[in-house]
This record gives sequence, C-alpha cells and structure tokens, in this order.
Amino acid sequence: MNVMITDMSDDLDTTVQGIQIAITLFLLVMAALMIPGGKLTDRYGRVRLFRLGLAVYAVGAVLSAVSPGLGLLILGNSILEGVGTALLIPPVYILTTLLFTQLTSRARAFGAISAMGGIGAAAGPLIGGLITSAISWRAAFGFQALVVVTIVVLSRKIVDPLPADPGREFDLRGAVLSALGLILLVTGILAADQNIWLTVALMAAGALVIVAFFASVRAKERAGKEPLLSTALFRNHTSNLGLVTQNTQWLILLGTSFTVASYLQVVRGYDAIQTGIIFTAATAGLLVSSLGAERFARRRAQRTLILVGFVISVVGIAVLIALVKASSSAWAFVPGLLLIGFGLGGMLTPSVNIVQSSFGEELQGEISGLSRSISNLGSSLGTAIAGTIIVAGLSTGAYAAAMASLGVAAVIGLAAAWFLPRETSRATRLAASTEAAPLGTG
Repeated sequence: MNVMITDMSDDLDTTVQGIQIAITLFLLVMAALMIPGGKLTDRYGRVRLFRLGLAVYAVGAVLSAVSPGLGLLILGNSILEGVGTALLIPPVYILTTLLFTQLTSRARAFGAISAMGGIGAAAGPLIGGLITSAISWRAAFGFQALVVVTIVVLSRKIVDPLPADPGREFDLRGAVLSALGLILLVTGILAADQNIWLTVALMAAGALVIVAFFASVRAKERAGKEPLLSTALFRNHTSNLGLVTQNTQWLILLGTSFTVASYLQVVRGYDAIQTGIIFTAATAGLLVSSLGAERFARRRAQRTLILVGFVISVVGIAVLIALVKASSSAWAFVPGLLLIGFGLGGMLTPSVNIVQSSFGEELQGEISGLSRSISNLGSSLGTAIAGTIIVAGLSTGAYAAAMASLGVAAVIGLAAAWFLPRETSRATRLAASTEAAPLGTG
C-alpha cells in the first residue's frame, strides 16, 4: 500500500494521512491480536486456525478491492486482513518449531520463513507498483485474494503434530486488556501531529491498561488458572533481548518503507511503479543476506550476526539521509536502501531463532504469539512514528527527521543485541557447524 498512497488517496477522496491511518491500523490490529491468536492455537488446533486466518484475510482483501471510501477500506484491510493475519501467523511459527526438532534444522526453517517474510515486505512495493500502474490499486487486493486461495489449496497436506484441546482455558480479560493497551499506545503516537495533550493522555491510558494486564496475569497464575501469557516468558533474559531486536528490525523496515514511499510520491512526484523500482534496492539487499543466512550462521554466532546487521542498518540510514539531501537523482536512494535491506536480512533469522528456541514445546503457542505481536508492534510503531513526522511536514527536512528517528531505533536495537549472551550464540553456532557437515563435502 505504501506505493499506492497517491492513487488510493485520490480515488477514495482522502489524504495521505488517511492512508497512513489505514496502514498503521492494519499493523496495529495484527500486533494487538497476535498474542490471543497464538493462544487460540492450543484450543482449536494450529492448522485449523491457519486456514481460518487465510479465509478471513481473503474476505478482507475482496472488501478492500471494492471499497468506495476510506471507511470500507479500513474494515477490509485494517480490520479483517489484520485479524486474518493475527490468526494465521502464529501457527506458522508454532508448526515450524514442532516439526523441526533439531536446533539447526529449525534454524534453517526459520531462516526460510524470515527470508521470505523480509523479501516479501521489501518486494511488495515493486509488485504493488506494477499492478497499480498496469491495472489499478484495486487489482492488487484482488491479487492478494488469489494468493490466499493458492495457499489454502497447498495447505491440504499439512498435518497438525498435536491434537487440539477444546477444553483449554482462554483468558478473555487478558486478551482484551493486552489489545486495548497496545491500541491506545499507538493511537497516541498517531495523534502527535494533531494534539500533544491527547497524545500524552492516550499513551498514559495505554500504559495503565498494560499494567492492569500484567496484574491480571499474575492474579490468574496465583489462583492456579491459565493466563493469556505466562510470566515465565518475561523472566528469560535472552528472549527479552531477542524480542527487542525483533521489534526494532521491523520498526526500521516498515518505517523506512512508508517514509521513503511518501517522500518519493508526494514530494518528488514519482508514480507507483517508479517508487516500487527504487525499492528493489532494499529487496536485493534482503535477498543477498537472506540467501547467505545459513552460511553466515555456520561461521558466526547469532549475536554477532545481529550486531553486524544493526551496524550496517545504521550506516544505511545515514547514507540514505546524506545522499538524498545532496542529490535529486533517484539513484541517491539506492545505496542506503541496499545497505538497510542487507543489514535487516542478515539478522531477521537469528533474532527469531533465539526467541523461539528459548522455550520448550509447552510454551511455543504463547511465545510465538508474543514474538509476532512484538514484531508487528514494531511495524506499526515504525509507520506511526516516522509517518507522523513526515506527514506533519512533507519536505526534505521532515524526511531526514523521520529517517533519523529510525536511526535512533536501530541504535536501541544494537544496544539490546550487545547484551545478548555470548555462550548461547556460540553453542548454536557449534551445533550448526556439526549438523551441517554431512550436507557439505565432509
């Protein structure tokens, strides 16, 4: 949708900010419902929830394609596609963890998933731009529905390794509190360019609701009941740091995508396909580093890969700001986007593997939901923070300020990665080297 901003806002009689709200709400609905989605897999089964999520997503895509205005677009894209994604993503990570039991085979599987996720996020602008320019932005949503149908057909052979437990308790109060808290926090950021006091009030309310959520979780555990999330998830030092790196990675990727796309279309006047072509630089960077992820994992510790990834991303952001300021050429965007894509592609897989492998089988539903929620919260925060800055004043200065905010996030991620335990990373690398030997020359 980032490359369709101008086309969609004109066709739906809305503004750039209207499309930004739709994009951010989609990401926010995902983040808010990902934890309940992960928990529901235990009750209804992973494969069943995966297919239900696909069906809900397809309905949302069709509604988005025929929407006459922003309201129906938000219902179809932001709400239904967001709900569908929140239902289908946790089963993917849970099934991967359950079906690939060895550390290195699991790392290889997560590498493929993370690579495709990152490449998809980076390639989306080009695909969207091509469809929008050749047909219309509405056809892009129709294309999504066709992809979903294909996945449903291909998923018929997937077998759930664990039976569903219909009697499993579901913490409805916890689900409502966690979702409401995240919604209030991100909505507060979106309101920053309208009313600073409203922003403060919304974010304060969000923080209070999150505190109430954790109080509810502890109360349920003390009563011997099953909460939405186990507090054991937050007592794992390695997992907590890994979640911070995941959050900042997706914040940078989606924040960069929205900021650069908005600037190219509104300030530079580029169309959808031109914007998408420029973004192929980020796609190329992601593809190269993702394809080399397995080889990198055998030679370097996961902690090292994440550290290097953040350093490259920070350099990429600095290059992107400097070259765009110095030149009006479209080529000025390429080196920075290439570096950002390469840096992110190299650390997406180790971050996911560190988090998922920190817990046993009994907590996979919860940690998968939490992990995806944290990642999607990063995506919504990236679009909200950087988007609010650039929409408030579409100019070169606002562009630089928005990208600088993403640079600050990258530094925070770098700091979190620095404190990841070295021992865990070394053990993982050793296991990867040992198991990989039969696949090579000896």
